[in-house]
Amino acid sequence: MTADLSPARLQVMWNRLLAVVEEQGQTLIRAAFSPIVRECGDISAGIFDAGGRMLAQAVTGTPGHINTMAEAVLHLRGRFALEDMKPGDIYMTNDPWLASGHLNDFLLMMPAFKDGQVVGFTSCTSHLVDLGGLGMGPEGSDIYDEGLLIPPCKLVEAGVPNALLMDIVRVNSREPVANEGDIYALIACCEAGVNRLVAMMEEFGIDDLDALGNYIIDTSRKGALEAIAEVPEGTYKNVLKMDGYEKELELHATLSVSKAGMHVDFTGTSGPSKKGINVPLNYATAYTVFALRCIVGPDIPNNAGSLAPFTVDGPKDCILNAQHPLPVAMRHTLGQVTPDLVLGCLHQALPDQVPAEGASCMFDLPMRHAPEVAANGGREFAIEPVHNGGTGARPHADGLSATAYPSGVFGSQVEITESVAPVVMWRRELLPDSGGAGKYRGGLGQRIEMTSSNNAPFIVFLSVERLKFPALGRMGGLPGAPGRIRFREGESDIPGKGELRVEGGDYLIFDTPGGGGFGNPAERDADALALDLKRGLVTDTGAKAYGGAS
Repeated sequence: MTADLSPARLQVMWNRLLAVVEEQGQTLIRAAFSPIVRECGDISAGIFDAGGRMLAQAVTGTPGHINTMAEAVLHLRGRFALEDMKPGDIYMTNDPWLASGHLNDFLLMMPAFKDGQVVGFTSCTSHLVDLGGLGMGPEGSDIYDEGLLIPPCKLVEAGVPNALLMDIVRVNSREPVANEGDIYALIACCEAGVNRLVAMMEEFGIDDLDALGNYIIDTSRKGALEAIAEVPEGTYKNVLKMDGYEKELELHATLSVSKAGMHVDFTGTSGPSKKGINVPLNYATAYTVFALRCIVGPDIPNNAGSLAPFTVDGPKDCILNAQHPLPVAMRHTLGQVTPDLVLGCLHQALPDQVPAEGASCMFDLPMRHAPEVAANGGREFAIEPVHNGGTGARPHADGLSATAYPSGVFGSQVEITESVAPVVMWRRELLPDSGGAGKYRGGLGQRIEMTSSNNAPFIVFLSVERLKFPALGRMGGLPGAPGRIRFREGESDIPGKGELRVEGGDYLIFDTPGGGGFGNPAERDADALALDLKRGLVTDTGAKAYGGAS
């Protein structure tokens, strides 16, 4: 019997695919060992056709994983021949220029078989907390300092994991048990996707994904182009000043809009750093395109079709197109501010639709025991707590406080952090007055205070932004508060990049940045300002920035 491939039937199957990938992503989260995966959702999961085109992605996940995964599967699909694949095979790599931008992300791809033929692929990515090297920080001088690089290879063959590869990963990590568990969680994620995909195909009576894939991609591409056509054609430029490491940086973007698509070029951007804040182009592209899609056709599902009209490029001598073997461990530091960069361009075309700048870069705080702790038999650990600042105010609403945009990664919970590392989190609270004043207020940052719980020293690998250059407002809105790092007993602030040693008695304080405001502060609704004052989000001193609204 011929399967019903009417548009209505194809739409039902498309919706089923979206359910399959979400179950796939939840399998990864629930099976993972590391808090940054199981608590924060630092993952991606997707389904691809036999040609390697992404058909669906899980809602849970980060743009840096999802959009890089879309290209990575094409690389792996071209690297390994279909005729050599067997049921139960799984391929993987953590090559930053093929996968997700740095070594700590493992990307897997598994072929799905039906009636002995490869009909598609499932793929996923997640973050492993430690892969040796100098640790998850910006201090490496090249990629070889930053840990274990695994080229495209077969992780599982016909259902049997590669024992030698698993041994290599274990012995090159300070957290071997967590790494092994996370790899098996990735494997389970791929298997869940394959099983559900094949079951769906059997239920609907289809032998391949060709018709469904073409319907998804053609429909999505058409929708994306229609959305782009509503943006005024032209060329728009923007520049962001960033803290950088050795020196301050400038990020440049030129957005070209035509009926055929949107193209972003990073020409003019500062050159690469000697430290690990460089960004491979695949990662910069992932977040740049995500930002554009947040405004242009946001209701269109993310897949190969809707991504195709958005392209990104940059010269090889700029920090947003880092070349091998530059260090890239903390590529998210600048990669996650590319949305603010490109939205600054889009604001010129759509001034009433684009939010103000936000904290953007996560306050990602990888930490581990000091070297002498291990030598003296003390407690060893490696953990990566994630905290967030405020998002920029929106054209018709306040920004979100302590919320990760654009990464989407949930903030680390105090109880979880304390349970897996010898630290005490004494305070984690919203920071009053940190959101930029405006008709709509920027989202608030937060204050985090912590110490060692066993009086042993530990190391924090700092690579955060917006300590010097705060998030700017739009349409008359004021900037958000900059971030700040210091010891309670210290006399000066601590720079946002570098390896920080925290002694047993030190009391460490982090203030994450606030988002910029949108619109004239004097136009803020008086009741909204009064409520902010009542809730302690704005102090009496901070209320003065609102002028007539008070």
